Amino acid sequence: MSELRRDHRFHLFVAFAFTVMADPVSSVTYAIEAALGRLDGDLAGIATTMALVVAIIALVAATYTQLVRRFPRGGGGPEAMAVAFGEGWAFVPLGALIVDFTLTIAVSCAAGASALIAWVPELADGRTVIAVVLASAVAIGCLDGHRGRIGFATSVLVFLGLALAVIVRGAIADPTPATVPVVADVSSVGLGAILLAMPLGMALATGLEAPSNAIAQLEQLDDRGRRTFGTLTIWLLVAIVGALTLAFAALAARLGETGPQADSTLLADIARNATGGDLHFDLFQIASALLLLAAAASSFIAGSGLLEALARDDDTGPALLPTRLAATNKHFAPPWGIALLLGLAVGLIVAAGGRDTTLVQFYAAAVFASFCGALIAAAVLNLREGRLGALAVNVAGLVPVAFVLALNLGRGDPIAAIGAALIIALVLWRRWIAAGRPGGVVGAVR
Repeated sequence: MSELRRDHRFHLFVAFAFTVMADPVSSVTYAIEAALGRLDGDLAGIATTMALVVAIIALVAATYTQLVRRFPRGGGGPEAMAVAFGEGWAFVPLGALIVDFTLTIAVSCAAGASALIAWVPELADGRTVIAVVLASAVAIGCLDGHRGRIGFATSVLVFLGLALAVIVRGAIADPTPATVPVVADVSSVGLGAILLAMPLGMALATGLEAPSNAIAQLEQLDDRGRRTFGTLTIWLLVAIVGALTLAFAALAARLGETGPQADSTLLADIARNATGGDLHFDLFQIASALLLLAAAASSFIAGSGLLEALARDDDTGPALLPTRLAATNKHFAPPWGIALLLGLAVGLIVAAGGRDTTLVQFYAAAVFASFCGALIAAAVLNLREGRLGALAVNVAGLVPVAFVLALNLGRGDPIAAIGAALIIALVLWRRWIAAGRPGGVVGAVR
């Protein structure tokens, strides 16, 4: 590892880990609600559904850990696809990433509006306007470049502290008469209902691939250091997101929360019942909104950076997009890429009436297609090298991911997200072919 002092290394790890964690941690605020909605408010199945979701996330995380070790300079799934099948295949996960960044911005800002409305219900009539204003404000903030990233980490830590306090207070609060057993009786709910709810709960998995890509930014560290940071971040992410999810699912059952009240959210109702609606509840709702905006900001920065790299007309990039997208301001932020993502996100927000519950229907499909690609590529690489144990890990993750993706597509709506990702991948691939297959495609991810 590099000569960084131990205390500096710790501070760097905290900043890195909790910055890339903003997206997956924020998904806890809407993933449980989405799954419970598909279960028609039947609390007996929510614990089992979310436990299965967390288990699948852990299986996928095991493969991304392999990718961190294999590609310590970043690249993750796209790098694996390029090495396993040829550089042209990297456009498939690249297309999925662009769709995922756009949907993350839209969902996060809509969910941020929902969190504020749950806190101040009188704002409900302006739901769409609030979500659009939040998206615009985050985009403007991102024009200031990367200096706000410490705010991302701070928002995650503040939310985690307040969420832990909500969980503790909810655990000792008097349950409502509608309380049902926390441990689900699958036979009473129906396995089919649980399986259909899982794809919506899988919104929880978004951002899982981020550490394997983001370690490229850790230029202060050598390869060993980046491997360590990436691996620890992935498993810390799984532990935190998994614990939060299972705890809030259990609280929903204990407190009899079968679904959000009008102009509220499931998480807000849990917090309100656990705290009695005191100052703790107010702070929790504000922290939830800020966390969601941090997730949106993270996607603005990562997404516009990816567009910038794909548009760069020099030796470091393939220049596959209009060069205007490669222009940066004095803070090294690409304003045209940010503006493009904002326009797309605002269009989605308006089309969904500002409701994150509508947007979540499309959310996890593209990222799960990306997971499938990464898992298949990792399996091929391990098979070539005779790493049968690692191959078994890949297959163990691929089977449930492919199954959930099939369930997602069976719902119909997510086909639009998959179609958009494939169209973007095809357009980039054709421009890459026309440009003479230049190198540096995977470098855009880094």
